[in-house]
Amino acid sequence: MLGMLAKFFKVLNGDGAPGQIALGFSFALFIGLTPFLSVHNIVILFLVFAIRVNLSAFFLASALFSVLAYGLDPLSVLLGESLLASPGLQEFWTSLYQSDFWRATKFNHTLLLGSLSISLLLFIPVLILSRKLIGLYRERFMAWFEKLKISKMIRASKFYKLYEKLGA
Repeated sequence: MLGMLAKFFKVLNGDGAPGQIALGFSFALFIGLTPFLSVHNIVILFLVFAIRVNLSAFFLASALFSVLAYGLDPLSVLLGESLLASPGLQEFWTSLYQSDFWRATKFNHTLLLGSLSISLLLFIPVLILSRKLIGLYRERFMAWFEKLKISKMIRASKFYKLYEKLGA
């Protein structure tokens, strides 16, 4: 975990594109908030490895969103249940369930449908917000932090030695 955190700070402080880091955060929503063994997660992992996404940001954010998922699970179940029980969508869900492919996606599981819906709703806002925060961090916070005494203490720590070792 310490190595992953060091890689993430190396990426934040490096010259990597903020969009790639932000995409890593956004795709991590799906892996972190939804049950892991799902068909859509295989598609997400394929996309992450196929396009230019920062993997350190993706894996770190997946771990963070997995922890957050424990608090969001009751809300996800309620959302999934309300979507599945909606009278206007009954015919739609029934037609999907007739197909082997859609049945394999387990969309009829309330937790999966609710957490997938939350992930879809939050994808764009997380992408935009994380991109802005990375830009703000690089413009303001990074230069200011390097001047602090605590920064000099951190540079003398084992964490920073690992951080420097990864940069070589």
